[in-house]
Amino acid sequence: MPDQNPLSHPVLRVIPRDQHNVSRKDISPSALRVLYRLRDGGFAAYLVGGAVRDLLAGRQPKDFDIATDATPEEVKQLFRNCRLIGRRFRLAHVVFGREIIEVATFRANTDDGSGDREQHEGGRLVRDNVYGTIEDDAVRRDFTANALYYAIEDFSVRDYVGGFEDVQNRLMRLIGDPETRYREDPVRMLRAVRLAAKLGFQIETATAAPIPQLASLLSESAPARLFEECLKLFLSGHAVESFLGLERYGLLPALLPASAAALKANRSGALRKVVLDGLRGTDQRVANGDPVSPAFLFALLLWPAYCRSLMALQAQGVQTVDAQRRAADRVTVQQLSTIALPRRFSIPMQEIWLLQSRFSLRQGKRVSRMLSHPRFRAAFDFLSLRLAASDEHAADVEFWLDQQRQLGDAHRASYDADADAVPPGPGDVDAQRRPRRRSRRVSSATDE
Repeated sequence: MPDQNPLSHPVLRVIPRDQHNVSRKDISPSALRVLYRLRDGGFAAYLVGGAVRDLLAGRQPKDFDIATDATPEEVKQLFRNCRLIGRRFRLAHVVFGREIIEVATFRANTDDGSGDREQHEGGRLVRDNVYGTIEDDAVRRDFTANALYYAIEDFSVRDYVGGFEDVQNRLMRLIGDPETRYREDPVRMLRAVRLAAKLGFQIETATAAPIPQLASLLSESAPARLFEECLKLFLSGHAVESFLGLERYGLLPALLPASAAALKANRSGALRKVVLDGLRGTDQRVANGDPVSPAFLFALLLWPAYCRSLMALQAQGVQTVDAQRRAADRVTVQQLSTIALPRRFSIPMQEIWLLQSRFSLRQGKRVSRMLSHPRFRAAFDFLSLRLAASDEHAADVEFWLDQQRQLGDAHRASYDADADAVPPGPGDVDAQRRPRRRSRRVSSATDE
């Protein structure tokens, strides 16, 4: 049987302009300026990776990355608006106002003994700065769909590892041996799920096979990096499919261990219904261009864990109010060992949970105090989500809806100016504490 490993024999396939749909009119003018200046400076330069993949798939990229044979220092000499970043992976950033064009030098997939390519004993790649040819660069990329190069000299797409065909067939396929590539960087397992969800692709069989067995390797990844990856998974408009992918490939217990255990123990499936309904709402808000706070997102993702911990404490005889606080703290601390959730999100997340029990207290001054609470709207939106599991809270939801209507437009506008700055939509808990002059949308992370 012939060798099917593209790492062994990369073969160039040139797809001419009349056989693909990538057009310069869909490419950032800033990226084109960088490409042309590199070419005029005597260097090879290509649009590469996710931008080419997305354009071929009929999507508009958010970022435009460039690969070149120029070193970072040579790139900096060509562009006054350039800064060099990174230690593990040295890059040039060419800055055009708010837009950054990332320029990477072709990397080799071998260790030249200089110390610029370093792996831990387990295979995880911790430094990758050995430069090489475009062929070297292609085979060291993660997925075939990300190893496509657009050439401005003839407007062709250049493919060394079968990525063009995989995009046409809507497949995510790792380059090389999947287990080795996952051990180099365990976050690639999350990227496979995320990109498949984003693009509507399938994960190729051999690429998917090792994921359940290697999922525990995510514990070796930096918690801060996993937090950023979660934002990409769930705040980019494909949260439901990302969640289902994490379940399908056994990654949920590695990423959200306490919630995964709670979902497994919840035989009725009510908690899962709440999570999925909330993620559908998140996707709709992203599609509408509305903000969603990471605090609300993690309140949703960790809600099953909170409910299970609360029930366990109450079964031990802990009083309700104390049990709620202890459960919130316990779940937060447990999750921090995997995902570095910043306090600016974990504190409002806990407030959303703790306010849930107060919606049933509908007497006297408690109502006005609740309405003026800075987390009221986020907590109320969360209460509404819980209707996906049962109608037990329907009366509470209707009561608080009526209370909000009774505030009246004038009263509500005054309240919004003092407490919210800009009236937030569902789940935008950050907006409820910010003063007007500093209000801004919490931006979701972009895809590579």
